[in-house]
Amino acid sequence: MSYFTAVLAREGRKWFAHDLEVDSAGDLTELTDQLRAAASGDDPVILLVEREDAWWAVVRVDGEEDPRIFVSDVAGVAASPYAEILAIESEDEDEEDEPTGCAGDFDLLADLGTPPEMLQEMCDDELLPMDALAAMAEAAGFAEVLDSLR
Repeated sequence: MSYFTAVLAREGRKWFAHDLEVDSAGDLTELTDQLRAAASGDDPVILLVEREDAWWAVVRVDGEEDPRIFVSDVAGVAASPYAEILAIESEDEDEEDEPTGCAGDFDLLADLGTPPEMLQEMCDDELLPMDALAAMAEAAGFAEVLDSLR
């Protein structure tokens, strides 16, 4: 299976695609530095990751704030080359069961038109990754930019 990644940064009211070597980031800190370099001030920078029909993820960085992550399938991400970058911290360190399903910051796209309930619904409905990312892009206003990258 192949992966699709897109880095989108908002500058004012417009969104722009940035060509970053996401695969070269060894961990979330390196990725965050790369995303911040693409930012215009405190405007958001978003990384979208898609694994064909299996799962999708979003990483968001706003200025110097900590990165926020959402993944549609924790187990799928854990078995991928992006496991280090997209690792979701478990709130219960004593939890013995492997986490499954969607996890992370459900609010990371709320101000861009995708509320937490919609993210949960996308996971519950097992929406195809391409369709989930397209819905988020449409709501946030970067659908045309995302489509140009595919």
